[in-house]
Amino acid sequence: MAFLRFEDLRVFKLAEKLCDDIWDVATSWKYFEKNTVGMQLVKSADSIGANIAEGAGRGTPKDNKRFVRISRGSLNETKYWLRRACRRNLISKEQDSYFGQIIEDLGPQLNAYLKSIGRNTKHQTPNTKHQTLNTKH
Repeated sequence: MAFLRFEDLRVFKLAEKLCDDIWDVATSWKYFEKNTVGMQLVKSADSIGANIAEGAGRGTPKDNKRFVRISRGSLNETKYWLRRACRRNLISKEQDSYFGQIIEDLGPQLNAYLKSIGRNTKHQTPNTKHQTLNTKH
């Protein structure tokens, strides 16, 4: 079995894309919005990939699975903060739809990765393509 570094996992790359795109949007907000919704949103999105990385470095399938479950929790938290951002008119409907599609793809990818941990298979998940987000709204 060939071992994949966490940086090579499709699920990790998609998590990175989500948090980088959220960063690009949130850093353009005014101080109050950044300091409240923005900080929470960025932290929760960053936590998705960070927990994938930490779990991979723990050395045991049990620990890795635990951190992937934490990633799923961070994904749900990110979904919550995006909902707040949309309702407070901090992101456009187009941005909300864009982020929603990534989140819709990340959930099953995290589940597939979780199921693959400890098996004699490569840690891969379905590949999806995402367009680049226009960060202005």
